[in-house]
Amino acid sequence: MALCYVLLLLLLMSRNGLCQQKQCTKSAVNSCADCIGSGPHCAWCQKLNYTKPGEPEAVRCDTPDRLQSSGCEKEEIIFPENQINETEDVPLSASFVQQEPVQLRPQKIHLTLRPGLPTTFSVMFKRVEGYPVDLYYLMDLSYSMKDDLANVKDLGEKLFNALNEITKKGQIGFGAFVDKAVLPYTNTNKEKLEKPCDEKEQQCQAAFGYRHVLSMTSDKDKFTSEVGKQHISGNLDTPEGSLDAMMQAAVCGDKIGWRNSSTRLIVLATDAGFHMAGDGKLAGILEPNDERCHMETNLYSMSSDMDYPSVGQLAMQLEKNNIQPIFAVTENMMTVYEQLSNMIPKSEVGVLTEDSSNVVQLIKDAYNRLSSKVTVTHDNLPDNVAVMYKPKDCSNPEPASESKGVCNDVNVNQEISFDITVTTQTCMEEEKSFTIKLLGIKDTLTVTLSSNCECKCKDHKDENHKLCNGKGRINCGTCSCRDGSVGQFCECNVGQRNEESLREACRQQNSTECLGRGDCVCGRCQCHTSEAGSSYYGEFCQCDDEHCEKFQNKQCAGNGKCNCGTCQCFPGFEGSACHCKVSVENCQSESNTLCNGRGKCKCGLCDCIPGYQPPLCKTCLGCPDPCLTKLKCIECLGFDSGPFKKNCSEACSKSIYHNMVDKFSIPGKECRQKDSEGCWITFKLEQLVGEDNYTAEIHKQRECPEPPNIAAIIGGSLAGVALIGILLLMLLKLLIYMKDLKEFQKFENEKKRSKWAQANNPLFQDATTTVANPMFTGE
Repeated sequence: MALCYVLLLLLLMSRNGLCQQKQCTKSAVNSCADCIGSGPHCAWCQKLNYTKPGEPEAVRCDTPDRLQSSGCEKEEIIFPENQINETEDVPLSASFVQQEPVQLRPQKIHLTLRPGLPTTFSVMFKRVEGYPVDLYYLMDLSYSMKDDLANVKDLGEKLFNALNEITKKGQIGFGAFVDKAVLPYTNTNKEKLEKPCDEKEQQCQAAFGYRHVLSMTSDKDKFTSEVGKQHISGNLDTPEGSLDAMMQAAVCGDKIGWRNSSTRLIVLATDAGFHMAGDGKLAGILEPNDERCHMETNLYSMSSDMDYPSVGQLAMQLEKNNIQPIFAVTENMMTVYEQLSNMIPKSEVGVLTEDSSNVVQLIKDAYNRLSSKVTVTHDNLPDNVAVMYKPKDCSNPEPASESKGVCNDVNVNQEISFDITVTTQTCMEEEKSFTIKLLGIKDTLTVTLSSNCECKCKDHKDENHKLCNGKGRINCGTCSCRDGSVGQFCECNVGQRNEESLREACRQQNSTECLGRGDCVCGRCQCHTSEAGSSYYGEFCQCDDEHCEKFQNKQCAGNGKCNCGTCQCFPGFEGSACHCKVSVENCQSESNTLCNGRGKCKCGLCDCIPGYQPPLCKTCLGCPDPCLTKLKCIECLGFDSGPFKKNCSEACSKSIYHNMVDKFSIPGKECRQKDSEGCWITFKLEQLVGEDNYTAEIHKQRECPEPPNIAAIIGGSLAGVALIGILLLMLLKLLIYMKDLKEFQKFENEKKRSKWAQANNPLFQDATTTVANPMFTGE
């Protein structure tokens, strides 16, 4: 006990403290299956007569230790546990003396898991001495690699010698790449497609994306001969089609010649960056890479029709085919390919000299780093399954992880192991499986999972057991009643009503029967006793006196009684947890009222009506302006006008006490508003105790505009009408005169232009008659 007190801090920080006990958290447990599904540490007691009268069957569910201490014998306890069954466990191979050496054990394992209860098993690995190696040399043949190609042609013997130091069963293949033979990556002029190099270059092969030159072979003369036939090529832009070439080399296994049991390496030698998915759009190539083999006559036939692969696609295919890439690049590309290596598991980066003269040593160093790092991981996990890896028996392990386990500096024939912990969170209806594998190595472990959620009880065969009043049988220690009977011991006859309607009467708003706190007997809840010994109560057993609000770890602060989840405070105390003494000292306003009548004093502080502000609920920041809201009342009280004129005393006299004044005495804001008659009213308001209680001072005089002069308005209107009529007549007369004048001038002009003869019309007879007197002589 003393040790527990000393390590109290450690217990709070660690789940697996020395004094920590396993707990069974249960809720609404009515059967063994409910209990087992409640948690990984729950067990069920199937002992007959284990429960006392009035006790719920849920007391049968607890940890095995507590059940035994309460009188349930060990053989009566149902506690499903995890089971591990290694269905295939072939011993590890010491050396490569057979076609399929074993480097990982076991090979198949079956786990029967209890939800939430982790189980741990070990896997062992040993590097086989003399394990075959397949090395595919993938070279950039763009023009900048001209010097490197010349050196690679002489590397055949050195490469094979380096492989022989690693294994006697080494093979080498060769492939080359440049870029897609379309614009803007390559000049598509016919002559340039045939010879994309400098004009001075005599030996230059036509533009191509990726070409497989030599399948895996152990014949160094053949390697030297085929590589010696290769010539440089060229393209326009700096990045190359490296990912295209690596993807085809990974998925075209039958053409490359990868062996089933071998360490597979791709050595990518280049001095430039790489194109990736999406870059094909520059050339109008929109079809995504399909991760399939498209090799015709050793050429990548879909180079100009399919986009580059993404880094994720390439990484997945390399891992799927157990291929480990080694990026042999120039120093200026080191950073780029280190970032690429971080995204591709089991890959290495080395720096090439300007002419690739150090490539053999680079490959040896990279292979040693790859082979000495053992990484164990998994493929897609089933839903609700978690895995944890922890290296063991390893001189340089990496920390435990949920995604992988890593052990560094592993030597040949050194046996290491990993502890793998598997946990499932739910029961599984059918078996599921996943694969644990070693990156870069063919060996795998198949893990098959099934869940252990069933109660295998020793039930009595009697269908009319006396414990069930002869109306049911025993199921895991409890009564399973026949149709027509219900109850803990089948003591209730259903009668005319069906069982479902009786059980429905025990459910509150479609919840569980009696909220899991009682038994539904004949349509009524018989409540159980709680774990603390008191009883649940209420129509649906919804009440108890043990779960009220606490203060300072005391229920109802020790100043009240818990009643159905609510604290009932003793005299002199208040608050939801009875944690405050009744006091109004801090709630007294200047008017000696509590919270100015606009709130309640709770725990010595004002709980204000919404809008009013503490501490004393004096001001309301969100309330509308009373100058506007009280205008109608001010108008009817002060001047007997407005909308409230007929019922002013009822609408306003109880909320506003007013005085008519010549000069204001109330401090504060002066209100100036226009009433319904268009007059300006000036008044002041002061809020009294309460929410809607004001005193008002109203200025006796309203500022009303002078009434209009009707006679002047009418006279002016008539005069205006007359004046307008005269003006219109004058305008009409002027228009007529102007028209006549224009016609007269037209007549005068025509008259002047006329050319009439100066003779009389012979038909014209003058109206004057002259008569001559014949007798008149003129004298």
